[in-house]
Amino acid sequence: MTHLRKMMLEELQRRNYAQSTAEAYILALKELARYHRVPPDRLRPQQIREFQLHLLRERKLSPQTVKQRMSGIRFFYVHTLRRLFPPNEFPYPKTRRRLPVILSRDEVRRLIDGASNLFHRAMLMTLYSTGMRRAELVRLRVGDIDSQRMVVHIRHGKGDKDRDVPLSPMLLETLREYWRWRKPQTYLFPSRHIYQKKGEHITSKAVWHACRGAAQRAGIQKTVGPHTLRHCFATHHLESGADLKTVQLLLGHADIRHTEIYLHLSERHIRACPNPLDGLGVSDLSTVNRSWRRDKK
Repeated sequence: MTHLRKMMLEELQRRNYAQSTAEAYILALKELARYHRVPPDRLRPQQIREFQLHLLRERKLSPQTVKQRMSGIRFFYVHTLRRLFPPNEFPYPKTRRRLPVILSRDEVRRLIDGASNLFHRAMLMTLYSTGMRRAELVRLRVGDIDSQRMVVHIRHGKGDKDRDVPLSPMLLETLREYWRWRKPQTYLFPSRHIYQKKGEHITSKAVWHACRGAAQRAGIQKTVGPHTLRHCFATHHLESGADLKTVQLLLGHADIRHTEIYLHLSERHIRACPNPLDGLGVSDLSTVNRSWRRDKK
């Protein structure tokens, strides 16, 4: 690691940024230096804007990914090098707000049944039953499953916040059977990869592959990933009558506006208001002309 990247990492750690965010920001700085082949502290704003266009035009990264890269670069210049830049010096690309993919309850059942083994089945059930993030799942420890209080302790979530979520009896039964089989010691889902140390947890990519493989075996055509089950958890809770504040607490959202998106996905809320077309009282379909010929005036 170069001296500049080490300085940036130390600044990120002082501000208690999440490890995943720190890794993404360091990667952005590394790519910037590789593109211009000079140390990033010697670059001018015009060269940074050229790099942003390179990410969008040549590498064809999504606007959201480019926005993350630019956030990392901005952090380096503003917080690590303490340089003053005008707020609009490095503009963020405009991003579209897309509604997430939601599976029906039957599709979630098929997805879980499509797991290749008990290890993957336990992971998918935990994701759907708790609504936790993929990064939270891989760090889940055996001791975080509290069968006495029937809660799952999620520690060091986004923003380094802890929270508890209810432990489903069905999930507990599955996890007990899984524990008798694998007998995990520290992490609930330990890695068996030959290149990782013994006792390490699985990678986030392993969770993604488990999810995609189960979706393919279940014949689900929608794009499904680990975060899809988090979206399903929130939406299905709202459809079952849970209030928005409760869902916010279960998801660990700092701002309830991030939770409100699920109101647009919940069938119960979508159908709460009658459609204005249904109250018009238009003429019966039997009276409608079915000819393509124009009427003569």
